[in-house]
Amino acid sequence: MSLLTILFAVLLNVAVLVFVLGLARKIRSNARTPAPLKIPTTPAPITAAGVGWRMAREVVFFESLFKSSKWTWIFGWMFHAALLLVLLRHARYFQEPVWLPVVLIQPFGTYAGFAMVAGLGGLWARRWLVDRVRYISTPSDHLMLVLLLAIGLTGLGMRFVSHTDIVAVKVFMLGLLRFDWQPLPSDPVLLVHLALVALLMIIFPISKLLHAPGLFFSPTRNQTDNARELRHVSAWTNALDKKA
Repeated sequence: MSLLTILFAVLLNVAVLVFVLGLARKIRSNARTPAPLKIPTTPAPITAAGVGWRMAREVVFFESLFKSSKWTWIFGWMFHAALLLVLLRHARYFQEPVWLPVVLIQPFGTYAGFAMVAGLGGLWARRWLVDRVRYISTPSDHLMLVLLLAIGLTGLGMRFVSHTDIVAVKVFMLGLLRFDWQPLPSDPVLLVHLALVALLMIIFPISKLLHAPGLFFSPTRNQTDNARELRHVSAWTNALDKKA
């Protein structure tokens, strides 16, 4: 087994471990954060089912973003929808046999890479062209977009420019899952792509990309508007009362 295979096997395993543990830690922190006030953004639903429907619209359609900025919504939704298709397409590298839904998604996932890059390009252009957005943009905002763009472009590069041995890549990925490391192709574009993906997974738990799980813990979205009908008592208040 080559040193290159060992290096990337260790790197990807560490990246997955950091990603999972970091994400779990952040979700645990969000779940335990007190929400002492009733602050749903109005007009808000007054039932739990209504809250669920509102959250579904936010997750799937980015409803609030659509209302606030149509251009940002176009590029943001394009990127996220394309990313979902790309991730589903990549699921074939971790399955044997490949599930039928994953097989059916392959043609769409291929060209979703272009939509993903286009969406990221629009979001990055917004950081430069809109004065108020440029003013609040930090270097980390630009670097995250550059990282995502580089991942998308290297992925497209392997598909349409410099082809790699995808069978060997799948054998390598399945070997990681089965703790049976297999040789990794030494194609430069593939190595850069995998290194960038590993970097993204490592920094994800400490980056602004954590808005993904954070949405579900936002009190402005996950609370019912029933302050007049029911007194809002936070869970941490009950814990303090018991200690007292």
